[in-house]
Amino acid sequence: QVQLVESGGGLVQPGGSLRLSCAASGFTVSSTLMMWYRQVPGKDRELIATIAGSDPFPNIIDSLKGRFAISRDDAKNTVYLQMNSLKLEDTARYYCKTFVRYVDYWGQGTQVTVSS
Repeated sequence: QVQLVESGGGLVQPGGSLRLSCAASGFTVSSTLMMWYRQVPGKDRELIATIAGSDPFPNIIDSLKGRFAISRDDAKNTVYLQMNSLKLEDTARYYCKTFVRYVDYWGQGTQVTVSS
């Protein structure tokens, strides 16, 4: 059974850092495309980062480059989103997503709140 479980969110001050984790089970993260999305209430989910098994260059959307990074630990079957220099506008619920056998799977999300 495919399952994605995000963790690592919380309350952080502007300029702070968080590392989100997406622990996967039921499949191997290195065999497929893994994605991070975020969603602000009232808006659509936004794709912000991807990493694929054979892609040596993980992708971050331009507006987040230099602050966010996606990585993967194959031994732990986990994907990470490192977020640095957090801003108020990074406040959102962050979701992990993948495709397995042509089916979309989402985690439950983890809330990140940036506030002073």
